[in-house]
Parts: sequence; structure tokens; C-alpha cells
Amino acid sequence: MANFYTDNEDLKFHLGHPLMKRIIDLRENNDYSDKDKYDYAPKDFEDALDNYDKVMEICGEVCAETIAPNAEGNDLEGHSIENDHLKYNKYASEDYEALKKAGVWGITMPRQYDGLNMSNVPYMMVGEMVSRADGGFCNFWGLQDCAETILEFASEEIKAEYLPKVAKGATLSMVLTEPDAGSDLQSVQLKAKYDEESGMWLLNGVKRFITNGDADIQLVLARSVEGTTDGRGLSLFVYDKDKHCEIVRRVENKLGIHGSPTCEMVYKDAPAKLVGEEKLGLIKYVMSLMYGARLGVGGQSVGIAEAAYREALKYAGEREQFKKAIINFPAVYQLLGNMNAKIKGMRSLLYETARFVDMSKLLQEKKKNGTLTADLRGDLKYFSKMADAFTPLLKLFSSEWCNSVCYDALQIHGGSGYMKDFPIERMVRDARITTIYEGTSQLQVVAAIKGVTTGVFAEKMAEYDKMLEGVEKFAAQKAKLLEMTEDFKASVEKVTALKNQEYLDFQARNLVEMAGNIVISYLLFTDSLRGEQFEKPANTFFKLAYADNKQRKTYVDNGEVSDLENYR
Repeated sequence: MANFYTDNEDLKFHLGHPLMKRIIDLRENNDYSDKDKYDYAPKDFEDALDNYDKVMEICGEVCAETIAPNAEGNDLEGHSIENDHLKYNKYASEDYEALKKAGVWGITMPRQYDGLNMSNVPYMMVGEMVSRADGGFCNFWGLQDCAETILEFASEEIKAEYLPKVAKGATLSMVLTEPDAGSDLQSVQLKAKYDEESGMWLLNGVKRFITNGDADIQLVLARSVEGTTDGRGLSLFVYDKDKHCEIVRRVENKLGIHGSPTCEMVYKDAPAKLVGEEKLGLIKYVMSLMYGARLGVGGQSVGIAEAAYREALKYAGEREQFKKAIINFPAVYQLLGNMNAKIKGMRSLLYETARFVDMSKLLQEKKKNGTLTADLRGDLKYFSKMADAFTPLLKLFSSEWCNSVCYDALQIHGGSGYMKDFPIERMVRDARITTIYEGTSQLQVVAAIKGVTTGVFAEKMAEYDKMLEGVEKFAAQKAKLLEMTEDFKASVEKVTALKNQEYLDFQARNLVEMAGNIVISYLLFTDSLRGEQFEKPANTFFKLAYADNKQRKTYVDNGEVSDLENYR
């Protein structure tokens, strides 16, 4: 099977984005001084980028040669409970060991904790490739966000204890959800009480829908302030499975992502350590963790969609009807073209967002350690603003399109795709969760609408437009993109002028999707300036986006507050 990195030219394209020079320089403190302490540290930018490229190739090989062939078995066998603890099936165990042997766990961790000190972009890239191989197993990889949270907020003692374990392959989980606290995490009731004798916090209660719940290292959200009922009474704790004070009561029987174990957990006087400060568990630490997880689901969505598209393309080329391959019928090649355009758009949005997150985090770290110079303060504000706006936009579009791409891929397979004989039915099942977990699509709209009403997306659209100035071959598209932007601004003004929050919420999906259609169109056209493979998909997507935005503008233009009564 082909290497999942080298057989997809888009990945190397995004790894070579011009902003990566600045990201990697910042990651290496601009002086690449780690080379004097670690024999695997790069000596300069070119050396670092070459390292990134080689690691991606190694991961691409693992995905193609181990994880993809194991995907069907991982889906069929699932996971089990043995002696009150989670037992992985042999396929997931092989996958985990293969990535462990490749030495890529802790890919973003600093070298002082035995990590590879790479940026978010390659981390997302591996996530995309793993997801293309097995959408369920991808959740193992994505849980490294827990390590990022420990790195950012925990004490030096906790970091020194746990982060080297991550680099050695320790499993991770974020333990948030409860039977009565799903999206509303303020309602979490699992109790944390400080024990003076041991100097530890003791956790008691039940957690549900926990991905990889019985992990070696668990980040647990718990109520540490008695008598509170909201987020201000919640703190975040790190629990070590070796303490043997939690059990797995149930492994959920799910529609999809069978390769990812989802557990119901019971904690009984489980000793844990406080991460950061008390009372900031939800309002600061988990919100940061969730933003990272949403970026990860973006990568997972792109990977699943890529796999589904390739299955559909292969099937359409082989399946004959009426004496010719079905790929030659306009109804089929139109579907395939639209799928490809959406995937390239999703991917461009994914890595644009990952770059914003990289820059934001790197500059935040400089601010934290007192090395942020005056000339960088504006950059910190800018990239943090963009990361906050683009992350929910990415989660919304990528997860929704992942489902539509998989749906269309199954349609191309016809009745055969509905059978277990083809992997597309597994991909359709795996895709469905992406619009639900780590914040539903509806919650992403709530988060993204701020970027609409504050003008963040409009600001970025103007920046992208300047990049197309003087590009004659895109002159007509640029004119229509400006038209779309003016339509978008007019729709925003019409809705916000009414000063009715409920009506804004009602129209938010239309406004956010209009913004996303414009942003992704610009991204594809600007990517076309560096890579010709984006030009045809850019034009395909743009025409779909233009028509969709016209429809949404018409809906907004004809809307009024009284419409709300029709839905009550």
C-alpha cells in the first residue's frame, strides 16, 4: 500500500507554507540552541523542516502498512473489560505499538520532556493520516491534547512526572462528561476533596462517554468547591491509573468508531493532583483543552473524508454500467469533483487554523516567560483572535462535510456500499460522530458567530483579497468574492441591527456558513498561487459557495423576528 504522506501532494504543500519558517524559528527559540543539548535537534530551519518531512514519511508508512490493514479488524472486534479495566483488542494494540516504535508519541512536547518539539501542523498532519487509515483509532493519537494541557498549565513537578511518560507512549484521556453533564459541563458533579493526610485530592463519582477512559494518564474535571453548582466550583486533576482506584463499568456499544473505546468510569477515593489553580478547571483549562480537541476533530474529519473519496474514486473507475465505467457519467464525476473540492477546502482550512494556533501558542509562551518584545504584542493579539475564530469554523465545516462526503461516497458505491463487503460503510459510521463530540455543530455556530459579529472574518477576507490583487486569471472570481463579501456584510448588518439576541442565534448558522464559504474560497484561490493542483477544485468549490451564499442571503433578507413564532 502506498505511503499515506507521499501519495498525497497536498500534505507536503501545506507543510511548506511560508509561515512555517516563522513558526519553526519560534519553536526553536530563533537560535536553534537545542542542537547543543540534544543530538536529534535541528541546526537551522532547513534541517528542522527536513526532520518534519522525514517524520511525516515514517508516520505515513505506519498508517499505510499497519493501521489501515488493521482498521476492519479493529472495527469488528472492538474492546472489552477484563478485571474491571479496559482491554484493547490486538489490532489497536498493534497500531499503538507501531506508532510508539516510530518514536512519535509526544510529537509536540519539548525535548526536555523527551518530545520531538514539533508544531501543531505536523501533529495535525499525522492525525489526518491516522484518521484516513482508521477514523476510530485516530482518537488515540488526538488525546495528546491532554499532554498539551499539562504542559501549559500544570506545575513543574507534574510536568516532570508525566510528560516523559507521554513521549514513551503512555495512553491519555480527558475525563469530562457525566450522565447528566454532556455539553453543559458546568453541571459536572464528580467530587474532589482534599485529603490532608496524603496531600492528595480524592475523586469520587461517575464519568460517562470517556474516550480511552482507562488510560495511563487521565485529566479529570471535578467539583472541588462544595455547595457550588456552576463552573466556578470546578477544577482539573491529573490521575494516574497505577493508583488502581477507578474501574471501567462499561464499554459503550456505539454506531461507529468501534476502534476507539468509550467508557463509563467509576472513581472511588482516587488520589489525584491539582492541575494549575483551583476553580479554573472549566473556565480556563478545559476550554483550552476543548479548543485543541476541536482542531483534532478537524483533522480526523479530513482524514475520514479523504479515505471515503479515494474509495469512491476507485469504485467508480472499476464499476461498469451500460458498458462503461460509471466515472464517465456526469452524475458521478460531478459528485466526485464536488467531494474533492470540499476535501481540499477542509484541508486548507485545517492547516490555516493550525498555523494560527501555533503562532498564538508560541507568542503566548513568550508572554508567559517574559520574552515577548513590544513589536510582537500586535502579532499575539492578531493570531490569538484568528485562532479563536477559525477553530470553531473548522470544526463545523470539516465535520459536516466529512459526513456529506462519506454519504456521497456510499451513494457512488450504490447498494454494494451498504454492505459490509466494502469499507465505505464503516467510514460512514465513523464520520457521524464528528459533528457531535467535542462540541456539536450547533455549539460551534455559537462559538463562531462572535467572529462574524466582531468583524474578524471580514478582516481576514480583506487580507486574502489583497493576495489576489493583480492575478489576472482569477480576476472574475475575485470580483464575485467581493460581491459575496458585501452580501455577507449586509446580511450581518440586517440581523444585528434588530438587536435581538434570540433572532441572531436563529440566523447564526446562515451567517457563519456564509463566512466559511467565502474564507474557504479565498484559501483555495490563494493556495492555487503556490500549487496548481488547487485551481480546478477552487473553481468548483467557489461556484457551489457562490450559489449557497445567494440562497442564504435570500433567506436572511426575507426573515423577520416574527418568524421565531413559527418554530415555537
